[in-house]
Amino acid sequence: MTTDGTSFGRQISKARKAKALSQKELAAKIMKEEDGTAISPQYLNDIEHDRRSPTSDHLIRQFAEVLSIDEGVLFLLAGKIPDDIRSQVSDPAKAAEAFVNFRRAITN
Repeated sequence: MTTDGTSFGRQISKARKAKALSQKELAAKIMKEEDGTAISPQYLNDIEHDRRSPTSDHLIRQFAEVLSIDEGVLFLLAGKIPDDIRSQVSDPAKAAEAFVNFRRAITN
């Protein structure tokens, strides 16, 4: 899958529109981990216009689930390594080697 130079926000906006959801409707489906309340439509608007980034892995996974987008794509677009993967890194040199291999794989 290619992201065609899109940003996290543009990908969210595109997927939301494809599902015929308003920003208010989508925001009501994305729950914050801290207190289980929905994000605000303004926060979603800021994300879609690349003024803000999602603050947690939980929110990225929520967007992926609600919008039927592969979460790996969203983590890539958000520029994040999921916390559960980052916490498993015991050898920084192996992680660096994996990034070199990743770069090779995506540019070939």
